[in-house]
Amino acid sequence: MGIQEKIKDIEDEMARTQKNKATEHHFGLMKARLARLRAQLLEPQTKGGKGEGFEVQKSGDARVCIVGFPSVGKSTMLTKLTETASEISAVEFTTLSCIPGVLRYKGANIQLLDTPGIIEGASQGKGRHGRQVLATVRTADLIVIMLDPTREEAQKRVLERELEAVGVRLNKQPPDVTLKMKATGGVSYTSTLPLTQLDDKMIRLILHEYKIHNVDILFREDISVDQFIDVVEGKRSYIRCLYVYNKIDRLTLEEVEKFAERDNTVVISCEMDLNLEYLVEVIWQYLNLVRVYTKKRGEPPSLHDPLIMRQGTTIGDVCDAVHRDMREQFKYAHVWGTSAKHIPQRVGLTHLVEDEDCVEVHI
Repeated sequence: MGIQEKIKDIEDEMARTQKNKATEHHFGLMKARLARLRAQLLEPQTKGGKGEGFEVQKSGDARVCIVGFPSVGKSTMLTKLTETASEISAVEFTTLSCIPGVLRYKGANIQLLDTPGIIEGASQGKGRHGRQVLATVRTADLIVIMLDPTREEAQKRVLERELEAVGVRLNKQPPDVTLKMKATGGVSYTSTLPLTQLDDKMIRLILHEYKIHNVDILFREDISVDQFIDVVEGKRSYIRCLYVYNKIDRLTLEEVEKFAERDNTVVISCEMDLNLEYLVEVIWQYLNLVRVYTKKRGEPPSLHDPLIMRQGTTIGDVCDAVHRDMREQFKYAHVWGTSAKHIPQRVGLTHLVEDEDCVEVHI
């Protein structure tokens, strides 16, 4: 029996089994087996060639993957936002490989990937290049799920389920749980708060399914069975997601407002160039990028070519970005900008910089 058949059998068994207190441990075990089989399904094949167009090298300051059903406007959006001409047609599956483009905004080069349309069952190999598309999406810094507002409920549910099946967790944070493998000593765990969704039997059943018999676990969060399986599996990608509803020119004003009020949502019309500038600004905000300008002592700062860094960047990270030896020779730095308490502020390597800060490093 192949992996896909085993997955189907477990899904059928879960659908038949009534969920209650008596079956909760059995459900947890089936979820662990299902997660392990899905991980095996995603392992690279040893035979056969690579899918054409899917080995797209990551470049620029960040990567954004555009995901959606066929013919929702992904290629049109890529063409509108970048200098790349992606083939556009009303016919489904016009895009057959990942098409990269570069969005230039606020001094940053953001790589946009137009992926082929995804259909239900893509995580199990259905559709053209479905599994390769989902594997590429896991490398993104931001996922843009593009939806047709007239069919959004069904499309959104399918896309979220397919991404979930390949280990992508949308708009979620990794569970605050630490696993430390050891050679002997069995399973031991401690928690800093009561665990209301896991008990001793469930923890040991899931660990046994993954053949983990010696481990120390520290829970700093009250997590669910699914979250604990994610921690044990380990191959999970926690990625921010933005839902983009295209073709709003076909809706009434009341319908547009209803979609626009949702969390993590932007409404646009690629055909009529509606709200595209706002979409680019939201993409920038979701990527958590900051611009850091540098200056030499006694000279004005260079405002044309900023360093593009991530939120949470320190002066030490700035030094590493400028030159690999600068951190070792560092004495202090002067900072101008919103992160400084006074202008300029003398700071050390651990000082956190903010967007549009200007930094002068002394070595």
